[in-house]
Amino acid sequence: MQSAIELQQACVRLTTLMLAVLWPLSAMAEDIHQARANSDAYADVTRNVDPDTQAKGAALYTEHCAQCHDRAVPRAPQRFILAQLTPDSILSALNDGIMQGVASGIPESGRVAIAEFLTQRKLDNSDPLAAGVECAADRAAFDRDQPPGLPNWGFDDANSHHIGSELHNVGAADLKLLEPAWAFAFPSATRARSQPVIAGGAVFVGSHKGIVYAFDLETGCTRWQFVAGAEVRTGMTLQTWEAGDDDAQPLLFFGDLTGHQYALDAFSGELVWRKRMDEHPGVTLTASAVLQGDTLYVPLSSLEVGAAIDPEYQCCSFRGAVVAVEASTGEELWRAHWLPPAQPLGANPVGTPRLGPSGAPVWNSPAFWGDYLYVGTGENYSSPATDTSDSVIAVNRHSGEIEWVYQAHTNDAWNASCEEATRYNCPEEDGPDYDFGAAPVIAYTEEGEPVLVAGGKSGLVVGLKPDTGELLWKNKVGRGGVVAGVHFGIATFGGRVFVPISDAPDGKVYDEPARPGMYALDARTGKYLWRTPSPTDICQGRPGCFPGYSGAISVTDDYVLAGSNDGFLRAYDVRDGTVIWRHDTTETVLAVGGREATGGSMGGGSAPLVYGDYLITNSGYAFAGKMPGNALLVFRKRR
Repeated sequence: MQSAIELQQACVRLTTLMLAVLWPLSAMAEDIHQARANSDAYADVTRNVDPDTQAKGAALYTEHCAQCHDRAVPRAPQRFILAQLTPDSILSALNDGIMQGVASGIPESGRVAIAEFLTQRKLDNSDPLAAGVECAADRAAFDRDQPPGLPNWGFDDANSHHIGSELHNVGAADLKLLEPAWAFAFPSATRARSQPVIAGGAVFVGSHKGIVYAFDLETGCTRWQFVAGAEVRTGMTLQTWEAGDDDAQPLLFFGDLTGHQYALDAFSGELVWRKRMDEHPGVTLTASAVLQGDTLYVPLSSLEVGAAIDPEYQCCSFRGAVVAVEASTGEELWRAHWLPPAQPLGANPVGTPRLGPSGAPVWNSPAFWGDYLYVGTGENYSSPATDTSDSVIAVNRHSGEIEWVYQAHTNDAWNASCEEATRYNCPEEDGPDYDFGAAPVIAYTEEGEPVLVAGGKSGLVVGLKPDTGELLWKNKVGRGGVVAGVHFGIATFGGRVFVPISDAPDGKVYDEPARPGMYALDARTGKYLWRTPSPTDICQGRPGCFPGYSGAISVTDDYVLAGSNDGFLRAYDVRDGTVIWRHDTTETVLAVGGREATGGSMGGGSAPLVYGDYLITNSGYAFAGKMPGNALLVFRKRR
């Protein structure tokens, strides 16, 4: 059994490494040093835990918790996942949640110590449910004449992320007329990455704290709030209804960090069903579920890639998947895995059993075309590498049968142990960790022909035939890397594919330069239509500031809207890539309820939106040493 000090040191090491990653722990050792160097940027939201509390929490964790959370017990989230929660989320589980029975003999001070030890953050004693302002009766009602125009993460079946002119009044000439309408400061948050959905005169959005909100679009007052069990980093998915239907009871869907999918009554915030989507202790939900008719499609990802850093962890056994469930009940209809169950494969140098194959997580929401759905997969976590990692996979949407697989990179097996000096659980392939993290899209050429387009962390963008997976074209737009290339989303409109590139530094030496920026490709050929590199004079030594784009983007008929690693929200002319508007989201603003909201880097699966007279964006992304933030910012066109 590990000592309290060993546990404390391990947790500090894991938490530091988490700050140095974009997906679960895919950064290099140099990023860890960068994250430490950037610690001042986190000072206002991340507080040091004193040594006595650390030792006390470590000892109590060892005595009461480690036997499940350090042993890969089914349904028990791994310690690595617990470390990403907020301390009050863990305390709530210990006080009156699922762990109440286990913690019943631990005094309150001990439960606090466990929560602070696991998260390496001091408990915020303010009431998170009092962060906003409750709506008065005249602002609390939902307008049934306003069903969602963008109900799913990708906005449509194609995942186009295109916002048609019929849905908004913010043309290119109107961007200069945008003024701050209101802001919300997410409590106890260092990141804001849940893509909102807008309907009924409300903004629905999740948060780092695990609270899901319904805000009045016009004023920012809170219509309702729901406390989930952990961070909600998926976007919101909303069941649509016919305008004016007084009997409609639409459901709101989202997932949390510990692998639970939720369905709420959208108008009341009441829980309808909740379901853990896989028994694997490392499962997490990153991508937004997609609703098609009465079926909800839920992609599964995992943080097991980080758990592998522990030499006593049996690495690895997670299998990426998409699960189809009945939307009204959560009852499973089918489950599509890309890998067979992991089998014993000897032992690592300290004698811990090795398992494989594993991995191929799904970080992205599926696109749909005909009878197919399409997802991209990540790397394998352990040997042997398979032919379904780093791939685009077509699945029959009705049966879950795999129709075809296009693999962009072979022999990619990697986990966080590969960045340790000991490398006990590092697979023999050792990377390069080139996930297809961004969602595939169905683009249409100017002649109306469909092309399935996908981009990955390697910087490679491919165009495929959607019915066969045959390669039509490829273009290495970004340099690529473990925290580089295409991260969370591309967009398409009018025969063009818009590609955001991060290419943040990761400590490796490459034989080509980084190319952070925004790019437009011809959907038919993959050739460049325009290239706009990110500005290099913005950061000027600001901690956590990098050029490039990690988050999802949106496109209107006139402009591409993208939030950057450097904290600026920019609009690019779709015709030539000229920056026609920008706004610095890192400035501190007064938020609803008198709190202060401060933005940071923008990343994750949350794209900025325009809807009606409004522009809505999240800001803050404390991953990979990037700038933290806690802001939901809402702008309105001057009337």
